[in-house]
Amino acid sequence: MLDGLEWAALLAIVMIIAGGKKLPELGSGLGKGISEFKKALGADVKQQEETKPAPEAEAKAADTKPNE
Repeated sequence: MLDGLEWAALLAIVMIIAGGKKLPELGSGLGKGISEFKKALGADVKQQEETKPAPEAEAKAADTKPNE
């Protein structure tokens, strides 16, 4: 992880490159991007859980024997 001095140096570099007025825009864009990433990740996990068969259905399928 970054220490306090490293964070300060990183912030100074970003302010020099982006300028003080654009810094809130960059922060807002970064926050929105992280938010969208989390939503997409959560939707993917939900989709995987929905496609997984229920344990009861698996047990019933295992108990039934095919007609011979």
